[in-house]
Amino acid sequence: MSDPIALQPAVRAEARTALQAALAALDTIILGKTRSLELALTTALAGGHLLIEDVPGVGKTTMARALASVLGLDFARIQFTSDLLPADVTGVSVYNKGDASFSFHRGPIFTQMLLADEVNRATPKAQSALLEAMQERQVTVDGERHALPSPFFVVATQNPADQIGTFELPESQLDRFLMSIALGYPDAVSERALLNGHRPADSLDDMPASLHAEQLTLLQKMVLEVTLSEPLLDYLQALVTYTRDTPDFITGLSPRAAIALSGAARAYAVVKGRDTVFPDDLQAVFVAVAGHRLQSASGKAHSTAQERAQHVLDAVAIP
Repeated sequence: MSDPIALQPAVRAEARTALQAALAALDTIILGKTRSLELALTTALAGGHLLIEDVPGVGKTTMARALASVLGLDFARIQFTSDLLPADVTGVSVYNKGDASFSFHRGPIFTQMLLADEVNRATPKAQSALLEAMQERQVTVDGERHALPSPFFVVATQNPADQIGTFELPESQLDRFLMSIALGYPDAVSERALLNGHRPADSLDDMPASLHAEQLTLLQKMVLEVTLSEPLLDYLQALVTYTRDTPDFITGLSPRAAIALSGAARAYAVVKGRDTVFPDDLQAVFVAVAGHRLQSASGKAHSTAQERAQHVLDAVAIP
């Protein structure tokens, strides 16, 4: 899509309409979880990666497959297990006896959207295969760099760390995820629909894409144009500064986390159909962006990501 066409208001309006259609389609698959779906789309528009942490059976994998379908992205899934090797993710160089040369056989990471299912069941060595890909959109095998497709979007699921057979993700890898969310159990109405035979996964194969690649790229560009006012930047910096100054956390939010907050707030505004960020937008994404990056200091009561981030929101007033 050329820039002159992308600048046309009609093209932008069409992309916004397609985005809302994507959200509506997702709502028919993952019932009663509109806010979580909005945050997932926000992550994609901001060009980040998404971590979904929850107990088995609440729809994490279904949600990832549905995202790929409505966004029109090529999709691959890797089931992370304790015997997974880095080469199983990135690919491997194979020796060709005929001409005495090596050829690179691409792994499943060479896709537009990768589902890293139960990522914390793999060893740290296998988990590390994602680090370079998530940060630099490339992988290096035998000293040779291989670019990944664009867009490149990782959705990783993980089970609670207290379950048997899990390896806790290190801080360096957690920081690569723009957002971390939890779906939680369905409400009574949604669960009744499931009990009455609603099978969301059955309709995924036939679900048409609501967006195409050019529209997703345009929406990502529109995110960069969203206005973040000076007072709102003051509020963002006040939130970040509080995490660094309070004794409640081991370390505060880094500059990269602050940039992630800014980008997520802009993307969330686009999801809500606006060109300007409101304080509510920043608050809506703060828990998902900041919670998994904060660790409570010894003896502090804020044990979950939700509690840690909410404590910051409660402590810092809007300027």
